[in-house]
Amino acid sequence: MEKKRVLIITQEMQPYHNGTDIGDIARELPQYVQDQGNEIRVLMPRYGTINERRHRLHEVVRLSGMNIIINDDDYPLIIKVASVPGARMQVYFLDNDDLFKRKHVFHDDNNKFFEDNAERMVFFCKAALETVKKFQWAPDIIHCHGWMTSLVPLYIKTTYKNEPVFQNAKVVYSMYKGAFDEKLAKDKFLEKAPISTHIEADHLNEYKEYNHIGLSKGGAKYADGVIIGSEDLEKELGKYAKSLGIPVLEYAKESYLEKYAAFYNELYQ
Repeated sequence: MEKKRVLIITQEMQPYHNGTDIGDIARELPQYVQDQGNEIRVLMPRYGTINERRHRLHEVVRLSGMNIIINDDDYPLIIKVASVPGARMQVYFLDNDDLFKRKHVFHDDNNKFFEDNAERMVFFCKAALETVKKFQWAPDIIHCHGWMTSLVPLYIKTTYKNEPVFQNAKVVYSMYKGAFDEKLAKDKFLEKAPISTHIEADHLNEYKEYNHIGLSKGGAKYADGVIIGSEDLEKELGKYAKSLGIPVLEYAKESYLEKYAAFYNELYQ
């Protein structure tokens, strides 16, 4: 691929969160892209399940002090970084004590879906983009992995459309098989998701199933390209992606890293 700056925004990544398609791909892809001579940045949530000492996370002082404002709420953003074991690659972890400092990722001790998962998603998506602005590092490709990143394409096309750092970025959204069967809290989602006056009610139409299917549709609608990341992705999602009239990369098990890199280039032709 031609040399590019690639931003990976992911809800999961090995070895910090294991056992999922997203975690596997988000670990292998940025290293491959970097080994091809490209620049990369990787952002993910700092779940309470991530052992800070074992994974050697430390706070990035130069990025400290940001607050993420969502409606009338003000959330301190803590940014930490760690080097991936066995790779010349770093991961930036976005954290907030109220939203992520807990013993589980998306469900509580009784396997009940967290009531504030919508709020956590909005915070993470906005925090990711604000962090990139703070980097002053303009990506060519923004590749979003998983439902928790699904608002990033919408925010890039609305709230952040005039931000110089994102002016030339192409957004890729990877669809994965559903990891949860519940729905986000409707009232919380509708209250928190419109982070600026640039987002109108109609912008959220695709998301309004408030479940994995709806969030994936929303992420795809505002992307410049879609990748099918799971072999057993729900047929409804694959069909929807192909109806959008944008490039779609079918699921690739063999040589998928090379195919992803070629797909990035295709978006610039």
